[in-house]
Amino acid sequence: MTDRPRGDGEPGDGTPDYHWLYGGSGDPDREPRPDETRVMPTVPRPGQSRPGQSRPGQPGPDRPLPPSSGQRPTGGATPPPGAPPSSPTPAPSDTRPPRRRRGPGFWVRIALALLALWLVYLVAVPLWAWSKVDKVDFEPSGKRPDDQPGTTYLLVGSDSRAGLSPEERKKLGTGNAAGQRTDTIMLLHTGDGPNLLMSLPRDSLVDIPGYGTTKINAAYAYGGPKLLVKTIEQNTGIRVDDYVEIGLGGLAGVVDAVGGITICPKSAMDDKLANLHVKKGCQEADGTVALGYARSRHTSNIGDIDRVKRQREVVAAVGDKVVSPWTVLNPVRYWRLSNAVPDFFAFGEGTSPLRAAMWASSMTHVNGENGLSCVVPISDLAVHWDPERSKQMFRYIIEDKTGDLPSSLCTPTGLPKSVTG
Repeated sequence: MTDRPRGDGEPGDGTPDYHWLYGGSGDPDREPRPDETRVMPTVPRPGQSRPGQSRPGQPGPDRPLPPSSGQRPTGGATPPPGAPPSSPTPAPSDTRPPRRRRGPGFWVRIALALLALWLVYLVAVPLWAWSKVDKVDFEPSGKRPDDQPGTTYLLVGSDSRAGLSPEERKKLGTGNAAGQRTDTIMLLHTGDGPNLLMSLPRDSLVDIPGYGTTKINAAYAYGGPKLLVKTIEQNTGIRVDDYVEIGLGGLAGVVDAVGGITICPKSAMDDKLANLHVKKGCQEADGTVALGYARSRHTSNIGDIDRVKRQREVVAAVGDKVVSPWTVLNPVRYWRLSNAVPDFFAFGEGTSPLRAAMWASSMTHVNGENGLSCVVPISDLAVHWDPERSKQMFRYIIEDKTGDLPSSLCTPTGLPKSVTG
């Protein structure tokens, strides 16, 4: 048996062990013998580390695996006794962050933001419309009644055709009369008692300052709003606090803006001069029909007295639509109504938007339990004011005691109940 080659040292001779194939593991500075196999060091590839050397940031002999890495140690290492075996972490299929669920607080903020915008809309639209409303200088000079409790508004419906095209005049049945008079004259009193809407028939024979006794609507033609207010104050003793004027086309425009109203004629009405053709009973009416219904004076034997009753009916119906919740909740109707005001209405100088809104609201509380609606007490169909009953009526208004007003004074025609039945 041939002995294997040996190096400078043999096992057991006190020299470092040396292997004839793999070289010595002894002194690294010793030069190899000629018959030895020299081991060449390995050269790591780019990105690799030398054997026994770990990459920076990676676990190795000198860098153990962190407990939270979730990886199993290499080299046969086992977890410490009692530790649960670790399982490999599955690779995520979607690297996007999970979508956050919107809680109830998010929707509450959205609802509050929408509510705030809606409130701004409700306030901004009428204020913008009010900036375009015509203001009327209605307060006369000279001596006037002293301030009185409550508030009295004068509502004037002018028969002026100004601003109406020939097509509109034909549609509305207004004719082509020149000049400007008042088709409608009403006093609305508000205060501690029920609201009172009192019609002053346009044919009422009263004393007009500077013009003698004639029909009250001539005061407007002679001297405009100032003379009309002065005439009313001198003949009634009631102080006019605010003034509202609406043109012929205005009533039709407002009725259309609120989506129409309900009228309830007690008989069929056919009046070509007012362009009116309606059947008996309650029915829907657009602006054209409502205007004809309020203006007609040739379908009744009491003429203007019956007409002012229908005028109050139309005004109250419009007021009900104006303050209905649907008007506020419907942005289209709210916009149309607000923009109809500057086109068809004029208010007295000094009237604030708040006072105008109070007037509109008060107009809806003039019927039934909510208020009183009547004609100034008259003594005949020639429309002479009853000298006693009318003064009693005026006194209740001046003293703001409409709650004490007897029904004998507040009648639908102005005539005593014994005459009207």
